[in-house]
Amino acid sequence: MAFNEDIANRVRQSIALIPEPFTEKKMFGGIAFLYKGKMTVGVVKEELMVRVFENKMQPLLDQAHVRPMDFTGKPMKEFIFVALEEFKTEEQLQLFIELGLEHAKSKL
Repeated sequence: MAFNEDIANRVRQSIALIPEPFTEKKMFGGIAFLYKGKMTVGVVKEELMVRVFENKMQPLLDQAHVRPMDFTGKPMKEFIFVALEEFKTEEQLQLFIELGLEHAKSKL
């Protein structure tokens, strides 16, 4: 499994502050963090993977270091990849985690 363990540890530290249970699962060749079985965020290689609502995709994609998740060779619906430059601070990382959590909660 090839993923940046430092990014994964930052995600673990951030989700530990949320008083709700998360689990980890190997997905997409990396690691995903699930809320009640629903994917929120993950780490694939050197990027953060985030599941977001379709109506929030374009503003995120307008950011310099965010791109559609193209794991299968074509963009996947409601998934983005975020390069480290876009979440250098813990506050920036937390915003992406909250987007993923918002999406997961909508699927319950």
